[in-house]
Amino acid sequence: MKHHRLARVAEAIREAASEAILFQLKDPRVKFTTVTRAEVSADLQHAKVYVSVMGSDRDRSLTLHGLKSATGFIQSKVGDRMKSRYVPHLEFVLDEGVRNSQEVARLLAEEKARSPESEDRGQTSDAIDDEPDAEPGPDSELPRSNDPSAEKTDL
Repeated sequence: MKHHRLARVAEAIREAASEAILFQLKDPRVKFTTVTRAEVSADLQHAKVYVSVMGSDRDRSLTLHGLKSATGFIQSKVGDRMKSRYVPHLEFVLDEGVRNSQEVARLLAEEKARSPESEDRGQTSDAIDDEPDAEPGPDSELPRSNDPSAEKTDL
C-alpha cells in the first residue's frame, strides 16, 4: 500500500483516538494524556497509538491500564470516523520521547546554570598575568600613572 495513504490513515486514527480520550472517555484513571502519533500496519489491521502521560510512573501505568480497558470504546469511535472495510485493532504504547526530551532540557538547564559559576571560578588574576611580554593592541587601554603631568601631551 502506498505510504501517503498509510500516513493519512494513521493521522485519522490519531485524531479520532485523541478526541475520544480527551472528550468522551470518562475513566478516572486516564488523565493528563496526549496522543502523540499512530502507526498503522500495511494491511490496516493493526495500529499502535503512542501516548504521552504526565505524572509519576504509577500514573503512567494506571493510564495505560485504563486505555487498554477502554480499547473497544476508542476503537468504535475510530471506526465511526473511518470509512474503510476494516477498523484496525488498537494497541496503546507509552511514548517515551516527550519524557526523554524533558530530561535533556533539564540536564541542559542544569549545565547552563553551572557553567557561569565555573567560568567565574576559573578566571583569576593569574590568567591576566600569563602574557607579561604582550604589547597592548589598538583597542586596549594604556596604564595610567598617578603623575598629573603625565596626562598632558603636546600634539
